[in-house]
Amino acid sequence: MTKMTSLENLASLGNKVSRRGFLKGAGGLTFAVSMGAGGVKFLTPKEAKALAGHTDMSAWVRISPDNTITILTPGAEMGQGSMTSVPLMLAEEMDADWNLVHLEFAPAEPKIYGYTRKRRGRMTTSMAIVGSRAVMMYYKPMRMAGAQVRKVLMQNAAKKWGVPVSQVRTEPNVVIGPGGKRLTYGEIAGFAKVPAILPKVLASELKKPRDFRLIGKSLPRRDLPAKVDGSAKFSIDVMLPGMVYASTVHSPVQGAKPLSWNEAKLKKLKGFIGTVKLKQGVAVIADNFEHVMAARTELEVKWSKAKAAGYNSVEALEKDYPKMSADPKTKAKKIEALGDVDKAFASAAKTYQAEYRCDYGYHAQMEPLNAVARVNGAGTQMEIWEGTQAPGRSRSMIAKALGFKTGQVIHHQMYMGGGFGRRSRTDYTIEAALISQKIKRPVKMIWTREEDINYGMFRPQSFQHLEGALDGSGKLVGWKHSVIGDGRRLLSGGAKIKKYYKVANQLIVEKKAGKHGIRTKHWRAVAHVFNVYAIESLIDEMAAAQGMDPLEFRLKNVSLTGKARRVLSKVAEMSNWKAKRPAGRALGLSMTERSGSLGAEVAEVSVDRKTGKIRVHKVWAAIDGGLIVQPEAARCNVESGVHYGLSSVLKERATIKGGAVEQSNFHDYHVLRMADAPEEIHVEFLDRPTRPTGLGEIGNPGIGAAVANGFHALTGKRLYHMPFTPDRVKAALKS
Repeated sequence: MTKMTSLENLASLGNKVSRRGFLKGAGGLTFAVSMGAGGVKFLTPKEAKALAGHTDMSAWVRISPDNTITILTPGAEMGQGSMTSVPLMLAEEMDADWNLVHLEFAPAEPKIYGYTRKRRGRMTTSMAIVGSRAVMMYYKPMRMAGAQVRKVLMQNAAKKWGVPVSQVRTEPNVVIGPGGKRLTYGEIAGFAKVPAILPKVLASELKKPRDFRLIGKSLPRRDLPAKVDGSAKFSIDVMLPGMVYASTVHSPVQGAKPLSWNEAKLKKLKGFIGTVKLKQGVAVIADNFEHVMAARTELEVKWSKAKAAGYNSVEALEKDYPKMSADPKTKAKKIEALGDVDKAFASAAKTYQAEYRCDYGYHAQMEPLNAVARVNGAGTQMEIWEGTQAPGRSRSMIAKALGFKTGQVIHHQMYMGGGFGRRSRTDYTIEAALISQKIKRPVKMIWTREEDINYGMFRPQSFQHLEGALDGSGKLVGWKHSVIGDGRRLLSGGAKIKKYYKVANQLIVEKKAGKHGIRTKHWRAVAHVFNVYAIESLIDEMAAAQGMDPLEFRLKNVSLTGKARRVLSKVAEMSNWKAKRPAGRALGLSMTERSGSLGAEVAEVSVDRKTGKIRVHKVWAAIDGGLIVQPEAARCNVESGVHYGLSSVLKERATIKGGAVEQSNFHDYHVLRMADAPEEIHVEFLDRPTRPTGLGEIGNPGIGAAVANGFHALTGKRLYHMPFTPDRVKAALKS
C-alpha cells in the first residue's frame, strides 16, 4: 500500500487521504489511468485494484463538485520543478483551469503511475525521476490522459443537453454547448458516468502548440510557496509518536562488515537505547539525535577485511589506468565503431592525441540522507517516509530487504533537499526500515555528512585517451576515444559524438580497470561530464594547432548535425563571440549533450596567476531541448546545471587512500560558494515543436571544456585533469 500526500498540505502530515477515500470522492468524478507500453488507458476500479495487487486503488484525476480538480503527480520533487510540469501537461489537454487544480504525490505504484522505456533490450516500467526523463517520458501519456478526460466530460454534457458531442466545446473548467449553455466540470461531476470503454484519442486530436494555454508558458512551481515560508515538509521533518533516532556507522574502508563492537560501554551513555547490526554497518539508537551523536563518538567497531583495503585512487589514476589503457590485452567494450579507423589515421595529413583525467565526485546534496520508518505492532507492515527519486523502486527494494511483499510497505513520498542521482538508491532507507523492524519502534534514521562522504557512492574517476585525424584540407576524418575506470555502466555515457559531429571513421571503447570495491553511482549527467570535457578539449586543441578560431573550426572543418550548427550559431550570437573581451579575460567554447538535448556553451574566464584560481565571470548556453514545457523552470534547470558543473570543474575532488575516503565534510571536500558563482548566466532555447527532451542535466557536461578552452585562449596552456584546482592550474602555467 502507498499513501498520497497533498502538496498543499505537506505541512500537516496528519492530513492523509486514503486511496479508497480519494476514489470515492464525495460526489466527485474519478478517472483511473494506466501508463502502459501501448500508451494510456483508463481502468475500471476492479481493473485498477487487480493491477495494484491490493484492495485499494489510486486515480490520476478527480473532479469535485466545487469545480476543483485534483491531479496526481508522479514527479518526485528535488527542486527541478517536474512535480508541477508533469501534471500541467495533463491539465493542458483536459482544458483545466490551472488555478483550480490541486496536486498530490502519486503513490509508489509504477505499474499505474510509471512510464515505460526500453532498457537493455527490454521494456521496463519506472517512476524514477532520473536522467532528466520526467517531462520527456510523461509528455505524451499525460496529454493523452487529459484529452480522454476532456472527451468524457464533453460526452456527458452533450448527453445532458441532448445534442451531438460535435456541438460542444470546452474552455477552462467548463463545457459550452449550443446557445451558450454552460456546465462547469464540477457540475458535470455530479451526474457524469465514466463508460467502461473510454473514447479513443488520436494523436491528431491533441492540441496544436499554437493552442496551448499552459504548455510553453512560465507558471509558478507549486512547491515554492511552502519552501519559501518554511512549511514544506521533508522526511527529516517527520515526527511520530514514540519515535526514536538512529544513525549508522559504516567502515572507514568501504565494503567491510562489522564483527564486534563495544556495546557494553555504550549502555552507560545517557539516552542510549541499543544497536542494530547491518550488512556493512552498525546503527546506533537513542532517544534523541544528540544522544545518538554522543554514542557514535564512543562506538568502537572491529571490521572484517574488504576488497577496497589498500586501494589508492591517486596512484590508480596516475599510474595504473594509463598502463592499462595502453595495454592491448585490457578488456575493451566497443561503444561505437564506424568506417575504417586504421585507414583514416594511416592516410591522415595530421593526427592529434591527448590524455585526460577526472577524479571521483561526491553528490553533495544539501539535505543529509535520512528516512523515517514505522513497523506496525504485528510486524507485518512497514510505513516509510522518504524523499526519493524512485519511489516505486524504493518501495520494492525495502519490501525485499524486509522479507515482505510490496503491498506490506506503505510509502509516503516527501520533498527532497537535492538528489543528483544519489536519491535514486534507497540503501539508507532500507537501513531505517531494518532498524524499525528490529526494535519494533518508529525510528528516524539520519546519516551524518561525514558518514555520507565516507560511505559515498561516487561518480567514478576516469582516464581517457583520445585521438583525432585531419585530412589534407584540415577536415576531421578519424576519431578514437578510450575511457577506462571502475564504474561499470557509468563510464561510457556522452562518449558518442554522432549527435553533433558526423565523423565517418570512429572507434570508441570502454575499458575495464577492475573493481576496486568503491561504491559508484549515477551523478548529475554521469559520464557526460568527463567524456564531453575530453572530447571538446581535443577539438579545441586541434583548432588551435590549425591556427583556426574554435568556432570556425567546428563550423568549417567538422561535419556538423543540423542541431549542432544551430546551437553553435546561436551561442556565438548570444556571447558576441568575436567581440574583444576585457583585459585578462577570454572565451572558451564547448558542445554539451544529455538526454536527447543538445547545446553549446561559452564561458568567459580569468585566472589569478599567483593563486592559481580560475574565475568564471559569464556563461552563455544555447539549448535545443525540443518543445519547452515550462520555460522559466527549464532555464533554472540549465542554470543549476552550470553551477553544479562549475563546482565539479573547479573544486570537487574525492580521493581514496588505503580504501578509505580522505575527505570528510565541506571543509576539505570543496564545493562552489556563492562568491565563486558567475556574475551572469544567459540561457536561450531553440524552442521547436518536437517532443520535449531532457533539460535537468544539459547545463552540466559542457562547462568543463568551456572553462578549459577559455583558460587556453587566455594563457596558451592546457588543463588535462579535472577539477582544475589551484595547484593544477599553477602547474599548467609553469609547463
